[in-house]
Amino acid sequence: MALTSSVKEEHPFNHLIDTLKDGDRKYFNPQKLNDARYNKLPLSIRVLLEAAIRKCDGFYVKEEDVHNILDWSEQQNVAEVPFPPARVLLQDFTGIPAMVDLAAMRDAVTKHGVDPGLVNPVCPTDLIVDHSLQIDLNKWWELELIRNKERLQFFKWCSKAFKNVNVVAPDVGAVHQLNLEYLSRVVQESQGFIYPDSVVGTDSHTTMINGLGILGWGVGGIESEAVMLGQPISLTLPQVVGCRLVGSVNILATSIDIVLGITKHLRQAGIAGKFVEFFGPGVSQLSVPDRTTIANMCPEYNATVSFFPVDHPVSRSVFMLSLLSLKVIEINLSSMVPHVSGPKRPQDRVAVSSMKEDFQSCLNEKVGFKGFHISKEKQESLVPFLHGGQEYELAHGSVVIAAVISCTNNCNPSVMLTAGLLAKKAVEAGLIVKPYIRTSLAPGSGMVTHYLNTSGVLPYLSQLGFEVIGYGCATCVGNTAPLPETVSEAIKEGDLVACGVLSGNRHFEGRLCDCVRANYLASPPLVVAYAIAGTVSINFEKEPLGVTSEGKEVYLRDVWPTREEVQQIEQDKVISSIFTELRARREKGNTFWDNLECPESVVFPWDPKSTYIRSPSFFNKLCKEVQPPQSIENAHALLFLGDKVTTDHISPAGSIARVSAAARYLLSKRLTPREFNSYGARRGNDAVMTRGTFASIKLQNRFIGKPGPKTVHIPSGQTLDVFEAVERYQRDGVPLIILAGKQYGSGNSRDWAAKGPYLLGVRAVIAESFEKMHKNHLVGMGIAPLQFLPGQSADSLELCGKEKFTITLPEDLSPKQILTTSSGKTFSVTTLFDSEMDVAFYRHGGLLRYVARTML
Repeated sequence: MALTSSVKEEHPFNHLIDTLKDGDRKYFNPQKLNDARYNKLPLSIRVLLEAAIRKCDGFYVKEEDVHNILDWSEQQNVAEVPFPPARVLLQDFTGIPAMVDLAAMRDAVTKHGVDPGLVNPVCPTDLIVDHSLQIDLNKWWELELIRNKERLQFFKWCSKAFKNVNVVAPDVGAVHQLNLEYLSRVVQESQGFIYPDSVVGTDSHTTMINGLGILGWGVGGIESEAVMLGQPISLTLPQVVGCRLVGSVNILATSIDIVLGITKHLRQAGIAGKFVEFFGPGVSQLSVPDRTTIANMCPEYNATVSFFPVDHPVSRSVFMLSLLSLKVIEINLSSMVPHVSGPKRPQDRVAVSSMKEDFQSCLNEKVGFKGFHISKEKQESLVPFLHGGQEYELAHGSVVIAAVISCTNNCNPSVMLTAGLLAKKAVEAGLIVKPYIRTSLAPGSGMVTHYLNTSGVLPYLSQLGFEVIGYGCATCVGNTAPLPETVSEAIKEGDLVACGVLSGNRHFEGRLCDCVRANYLASPPLVVAYAIAGTVSINFEKEPLGVTSEGKEVYLRDVWPTREEVQQIEQDKVISSIFTELRARREKGNTFWDNLECPESVVFPWDPKSTYIRSPSFFNKLCKEVQPPQSIENAHALLFLGDKVTTDHISPAGSIARVSAAARYLLSKRLTPREFNSYGARRGNDAVMTRGTFASIKLQNRFIGKPGPKTVHIPSGQTLDVFEAVERYQRDGVPLIILAGKQYGSGNSRDWAAKGPYLLGVRAVIAESFEKMHKNHLVGMGIAPLQFLPGQSADSLELCGKEKFTITLPEDLSPKQILTTSSGKTFSVTTLFDSEMDVAFYRHGGLLRYVARTML
């Protein structure tokens, strides 16, 4: 369909091909360049270099690009380089439009007598059906499958019709989890060559994969579609920041403490848009889940990726060679101390080592976010009470609720295993939890219960009172059983500040129980520890956790499991259980999916009644020969926009307004407003998405003077919906442009923000500046991004926007060319084509038409 990935004789780097010792598999060996600069490259940059060498074809990837990457120390933040990843990852919402475009391309080439079966993605693509469905096992799940039947049938057809496409059926797992647990290879193999795994994905969690030593990040729909069609990702050669981890992890620190601590350091380091590469002796103390969680936090500290190279002494020494060129941040893991949050708000963090002093200050402070204002003479109050025929005492700080909950941050298996191993060691040491404390265990899923049981720790949790109570929201939302009546009476009698400790995410005052005023969020093992201690007013370093029946003092350090113990059980029990379960789900399949009928044809039989999936008109009037660039003559401005127009202004993803052009279309298809769904859900229908272009109620069009999806039809002077004005312009054969200010197309990457204007007939956008990714999208759809000359704008040129615009395009169009524009007055604009590749896409009418035409 496009350039083949096989290595041809004329490959400019054939001399770098090497063979493994087994003699069967080959690879490109950059060390054969015999260039000293290679040994100083960070490992993440070496992945970029290898991909550029392997995919060098003289068009998408040039020899100059390879040399720019090799010269990274001088070219970082300067050179634009291509990156052809090994694979593409799609979730179903973004996968629909991409696969619809490929299906439409098959229609287009068929009309010209070309075998439609030749149209397939060049880059291996995994499509996970998970976002549009609620994975559940009840009847509502069945209803969801039926409601999504139309889209599922299309996906199933794709799984059979296209090569290089792997569709993972519903009910197998979430996209980012499957990417980590099933799809990733670390080393890929194709046509006898091996090479590093790498990925771009349309899921926001794609960066998690860097924790496995696999380079990858999230992209928008058009970028992913371009990669599928053989085009590399374009990026500015990034600066790499080294993150050296040193020191030993505090014995009480959990994975969550470490992840949040590292995230805090990186957020303060100013690393926006950079690659972060981890190294140092501390890396070996981080488990795979720790690393993937840190990598997943990239948006929190604005890095592009957080890369953990595959562990090996050689890789560590290689990285040390590159330190001369790197900014290095050093983080001491011993500074990651365990915290709890409370006593009233989750943002009030308290180091566990300071917990006793902090609780005392809370008693003293005035009533507020932390204070309870207990008078000095009452702070030592002890209130006796009976429970189960035995006498106990409550004091300020006494724990009366302890809930281990596996959800949100605490879904990391290591923290639940740490709690279980702590319980095991505590029971074996002879410690107990006082029976009046309301204890509970609410795993986030049956899988958590399964691995706690498999690892042998569940019975010990039960012995301490932490019995499994179910899998829904419980203590966090106040769904806890009432305290024993004698306990409640004792709290009220002494006006005590009793405490609850839980590993959830909500704990506002009175939320757990109206007589429990102090509530702390803690990791699961610390919940168990405070339950055994029976109080939060304790210094674990100096005071015993408990005393056995023989009078022996047992400290928390005596029963807290080491990270090595936890990681060993995690490796032996949890990870194997996950893969076994995943394999079972894959092999079992999904009954609905397995029984779902889909077309067997090579081209997709579009249903004219469908309101979700429709053949788009990107390939209308496609001919074999590319025409020279046509000047844009006597165009009108569809919109006159200001600064910071976002992709959400251009193509909203939310609900469909009842008075919109898209709503009128859906009503004509006999749908009720309740059935409209959202623009995001209807990305596979170009009729809906085109009508939704510039349909944002927040759009500020200077022709109108107030927010709304309206514009002025210039020939008539009428104010109309944008789509209505477009219909009139198209009827009269009038080309359209858009005038804009600074940062046109900012915000989230969104494919229809370029596809929509193209189908509306927009030929060019003239702006003061563009968001880079959206500018690339415009080029990819055959819309010319034109920039006012420095210091000029529509206002400085005194344009009212209602002129007729003629933009002269020469036959020998070239990157960064100055063009003449006339509108009654003459001014110049710069074409923002960065390369000959961009010019080629524009001349062909966009990437899709370029690829289709190469097949004709």
